Amino acid sequence: MKLAGPIVITGFMACGKTEVARALATRLDLAAIDLDEIIAQQHGRTAAQLIDDEGEPVFRAIETKTLREVLKNHTRSVIALGGGAWITEQNRQLILDRGGVAVLLDTPFDLCWHRIEAAAEDRPLGRTREQAEQLYRLRRPIYQLANIHIAVMAQDTVDDVVSRIEAELENFNSYPCPSV
Repeated sequence: MKLAGPIVITGFMACGKTEVARALATRLDLAAIDLDEIIAQQHGRTAAQLIDDEGEPVFRAIETKTLREVLKNHTRSVIALGGGAWITEQNRQLILDRGGVAVLLDTPFDLCWHRIEAAAEDRPLGRTREQAEQLYRLRRPIYQLANIHIAVMAQDTVDDVVSRIEAELENFNSYPCPSV
């Protein structure tokens, strides 16, 4: 596999981005980076806290700045984006400009919601099922701009998902690159 830039993992909240990115990075012997973790380290607050304290627009500006820095310093990596990072056109362009490959974890809303409910993590943009489902429907067409789409079902293990991503990455050079 010959990739010029990073592999970015995108998808809705609780779709499995962080866990899949870490496992894929291990398998490919690349650095694993979680964009939300980098933001939390740099700002002393989680993404949820920043959204609650500063508002979503301020958080999105921080997210874009952090993504730019990460892409500049970690070309050969697997990056787990936050659930809304791919939605920002500027972020998609930054990834494209760095030769990145975007992988969508295409997870059904019901599975994401089940995981959101089961987790202790605060999700300020999805505190109710109705709010989360509306956001899912709004973001779904933009997620579809990713280069590679991997269907994720409840019975799939992380290893299953990573194996499917690897197979798609092997064939990636023959794919047309969608516009951002």
